[in-house]
Amino acid sequence: MSGPTFFTSRDRIKGRPLVRTGLVLAGRYGTLVGLGILVVWFSIALPLYFPTVDNFVNVLDQCALSAIVAGGLTIVLIAGEFDLSIGQHASLAGVLVARLLISGLPVPAAIVLVLGLGALIGLVNGLIVTQLRVNALITTLGMGTVLVGINYYITGGLPLTLPAGASDYLPTLGLGRFLSIPYPVYYMVVVLVVLWVILNRMAIGEHLQAVGGNVEAARLSGVRVERTKTFAFVCAGLLAATTGVLITAEIGSGQIVAGDSFTLSSFAAVFLGSAVLREGDFHIVGTFVGVLLVAVGFNGLAIMGVASSAMYLFQGLLLIGAVALSTVSRRLGE
Repeated sequence: MSGPTFFTSRDRIKGRPLVRTGLVLAGRYGTLVGLGILVVWFSIALPLYFPTVDNFVNVLDQCALSAIVAGGLTIVLIAGEFDLSIGQHASLAGVLVARLLISGLPVPAAIVLVLGLGALIGLVNGLIVTQLRVNALITTLGMGTVLVGINYYITGGLPLTLPAGASDYLPTLGLGRFLSIPYPVYYMVVVLVVLWVILNRMAIGEHLQAVGGNVEAARLSGVRVERTKTFAFVCAGLLAATTGVLITAEIGSGQIVAGDSFTLSSFAAVFLGSAVLREGDFHIVGTFVGVLLVAVGFNGLAIMGVASSAMYLFQGLLLIGAVALSTVSRRLGE
């Protein structure tokens, strides 16, 4: 009598070609299909308000800052790590640039200092993870809490309104337009193109993907794993700080929790993006599509007058579905 036969879940899927084919298609095109469904649905439900050029530009403007911070998170996830501090990081950057402007520092100097601090915080995250061997989830969760404490120390728990001179110049960076398109859309395009070039045309991009795919194999191939991961955290910190500065530029004041929500929305977008043309791999084009899907959903629901509670429900379910879809895609791609 032959011994027992053991089947993996992948074997069972292989035995059901229709199911496997459906999962493969969902893993590659699920986010694009979801985006298409949302666009068609809102266009039918809101024919006078949603499918217009002005609203399309508005959606791009709404997703611009999310795409910038999500781009940094994408780099970290490609390297096989996590960063849960990006939202608090953006909030602190927005508050800090307002405080520096209130103290009399010129706008360009204040922005450069805040961006530099953002990169430094990312560097600290990277060094703790790579040199002290502390789990990235714990490191960045702790760092996020530290940043909240610093935030409250700087503000005393109150918003910081921009001084007169800065309020004439800084908001232009967030609210200005060129050819009827808001400046943040251009910033988003520049950031995403630069990140795409880094990942697809530069050696550091190959190293990031190698480290995220198999750390030991990358190390044996001569990749400097610790330096590569630290670079990823620096990118995330720099782009989170950039987002924080632009938040303050748009709203005209430093708000204590203005950037906190970007953590959840960024993770949802990046995991949704991993199901765009690839089977569970994180990449910049996918991240943009994921951000766009989240923005379209929020925009349509807002036009329909849906309550804020439903917005949070939509975002939470979207994150769960995105992670599930990404997980299935990765398993099928193994």
